[in-house]
Amino acid sequence: MPNIEDIKEFLAARDIEVWEFSDPTPTSIDAARTVGCGVAEIAKTILMIVNGSPVTVVTCGDMKVNTSKLKKRTGMTGKARLPGQEEVLQFSGYRPGGVCPFLLPPELPVLLDSSLRRFRKVYAAAGNDHSAVPITFDQLLELTGGQEADVCMPLAEY
Repeated sequence: MPNIEDIKEFLAARDIEVWEFSDPTPTSIDAARTVGCGVAEIAKTILMIVNGSPVTVVTCGDMKVNTSKLKKRTGMTGKARLPGQEEVLQFSGYRPGGVCPFLLPPELPVLLDSSLRRFRKVYAAAGNDHSAVPITFDQLLELTGGQEADVCMPLAEY
């Protein structure tokens, strides 16, 4: 399981810094408050299970995964659901609240929602619930090996 030191080393080699905080950052709201940005600027990493297979979606804090779009984009069929805590750790290597888009298992598909392009920089977690990484969409594409996709829709409360 990668930890924040692994993430820091991985990103430092690419001249990207990791910010660490004493305040917790496990949710988009908490992270935005701690980082000092809008909720939408938080790049949350969401693990989904579709018919037993995991897929990761990185999207803005003011968005949610649209499972119909996700299944259409991936060609997956069957029920789509959020995993339990143990499944999050099993499939991503991270604990809930600290799942990040970096150093994920190579077999885990990563989709970067197009909504992230709204911002010059977004703030992703760095493997724990007290961190953030200021990063551009293009850097996310490159470092995650992910694919851009339109698989999310706005949350009602934002």
